[in-house]
Amino acid sequence: MHATSTVHAAEPDVSTPVPPSSDSKTFGRAIDDIKTGLASRELWTHLGWQDIKQRYRRSIIGPFWITISQGVIALGLGLLYSQLFRTPIEVFLPYLSTGFIIWGFIQGCLTEGMETFIANEGLIKQVPAPLSVYVLRTIWRQTLLLAHNMIVYVVLLIIFFSALDSPYSLGSKDGVCTPDKYCHPGLSWNIFLAIPGFVLLALTAGWAALLLGIISTRFRDIPQLINSLIQLMFYGTPIVWPVDQLLSGGARDGASWALPIIKLNPLYHYMQVVRSPLIGQAVSWTSWVVVGGITVVGWALALVAMRNYRSRVSYWV
Repeated sequence: MHATSTVHAAEPDVSTPVPPSSDSKTFGRAIDDIKTGLASRELWTHLGWQDIKQRYRRSIIGPFWITISQGVIALGLGLLYSQLFRTPIEVFLPYLSTGFIIWGFIQGCLTEGMETFIANEGLIKQVPAPLSVYVLRTIWRQTLLLAHNMIVYVVLLIIFFSALDSPYSLGSKDGVCTPDKYCHPGLSWNIFLAIPGFVLLALTAGWAALLLGIISTRFRDIPQLINSLIQLMFYGTPIVWPVDQLLSGGARDGASWALPIIKLNPLYHYMQVVRSPLIGQAVSWTSWVVVGGITVVGWALALVAMRNYRSRVSYWV
């Protein structure tokens, strides 16, 4: 007699398990990172201020060395270049000083923004904070430096207020506004337009630090390339030399062909929307459109980079 088994072998599950979907690479996660970073205001403001204090630790004057250094550079170069460009010192020195102050902010945000994640390697690996915190730390630190340098502008504004309060020209030797010269209207309530101009500049610094920071963390040669381009952009942007020299009645009126090329430089427009109101110059609507457009497009690119590579930054540093 043979025994038969009534136990049947279990049929194998032929269905393939579906891995859970991941939302780590979404615009929602990228935007949440920025929102959380903005909400962590106490963290990045404290870190940024500590950077300034650490740089000038055991110094009697402290951060005001920034102001003194900026004032000495502006005075020395102002006396020199006002003679080279045949422009009166009372209108050229405020022009030069504000140019250096704003350029210092732009250059600092770009150069330090590229290495913002590399410089914060220890914190990124140990502290579960949003990546945007380190970008905000960089921008806040540069804003504090800008605030110290603005003391130089306030002093110059008090000294040369009478020269800037009426129409003037940077293209003439005596600064007098005549029909054959390109003139500026002088100081007015439009000085407050520098506030939205700086806001747009800071927003641009934010997306630039995010985008360049991610790229530079992956490719370490990028900071060297960008630093070389920044040096080139300094000479191609009207920071030391006034555009008035190329306009009607200027000392180099014959070189007005270069003006359209200069206006292709985006940094020219950023300088215009911040500096021009501060020294009584009119801002073209074209500059506002260019700056606003670059800000929108730049943040779109930064969000794409954050969506795709935000989770990899901690492995790249």
